[in-house]
Amino acid sequence: MTVSLQSPGRINKLQLKNRLVLAPMQQHKGTPAGHATDYHVEHYGRRAADVGLVIIESTAVSQDGRLYQDDIGIYSDSHIKPLGKVVKAVHTRDARVFIQLSHGGRKSHLLPGERLLSSSPIAFSDEYGLPFEAKNEQLEQLIGRYREAALRSREAGFDGIELHAAHGYLLHQFLSPISNLRTDSYGGSPNRRLQFVLQVAIAVREAVGPDYPVQIRVSASDYDPGGLIPLHIADIVKRLEPLLDAVHVSSGGITPLRPLDVYPGYQIPYAAVLKSETTLPVIAVGGIHQRALAERVVAEQLADFVAIGRPMLDEPDFAGQLLGKQPLSARSGS
Repeated sequence: MTVSLQSPGRINKLQLKNRLVLAPMQQHKGTPAGHATDYHVEHYGRRAADVGLVIIESTAVSQDGRLYQDDIGIYSDSHIKPLGKVVKAVHTRDARVFIQLSHGGRKSHLLPGERLLSSSPIAFSDEYGLPFEAKNEQLEQLIGRYREAALRSREAGFDGIELHAAHGYLLHQFLSPISNLRTDSYGGSPNRRLQFVLQVAIAVREAVGPDYPVQIRVSASDYDPGGLIPLHIADIVKRLEPLLDAVHVSSGGITPLRPLDVYPGYQIPYAAVLKSETTLPVIAVGGIHQRALAERVVAEQLADFVAIGRPMLDEPDFAGQLLGKQPLSARSGS
């Protein structure tokens, strides 16, 4: 049977009404204390109408892990109620919603007096400054932060969790040989570089149980000769597979290097590699803004779901246009 964008989908036992996903995009509208606001309720509720799944923006598991100071967090119980309002707004539109749990590591923008931490004392760029190498006891505390964030996420009513291990943030910093030069149990070989992410995934899975969806977002290429490539990421995901229910495939971010050519669907080949190498459902993302291209992704089983980000910022009804429910705007293509 041919799969289309309008075909129902499933992640773990969670049923989704179609194969479209709202990709996580930072809104920079959180309060100084990291709380979601009425803006988030309106923003995500408005865009949930024609997608099967909403993934909300990067949500910090600790105050010093916010990517920006106007990001939202889930590092205290006070964050639960405001985020619960976002969940209800999405559910009202017959969509499901995941939270993206994140820590920026060396790519966090900190308050005065706070210190960047990372896998190794290597700066991303002069803009961020030099991080310190996190000690094992600090990593154990961070694993606990992820566990607590997972419990709060479930209490807030989220339908699932996405672990942000892409775009050069903390989990990615441990995975990549570019940013992880440790020689202890958390670095020195692909297996040891995986250990922090593995322990985070174990903690989250133990917190939420076997039937609660947990997926991971990965960068399938570091765009650097010394970095990760799609087959490396496939090996990592296969190691994590017993703990996960889906994989969301992006790329880049571990260094300032960018892809040489960004064209419609430029990350689809990365998703296809993960689709061929693992048994997990795969979410493709990256310039998939034309209906024909999006339909081909799912029909040819290059991926199971298509995520859309930037077009949905300007056009909340963009997903409806891809599904043919509404006329395509001049900016949407065909």
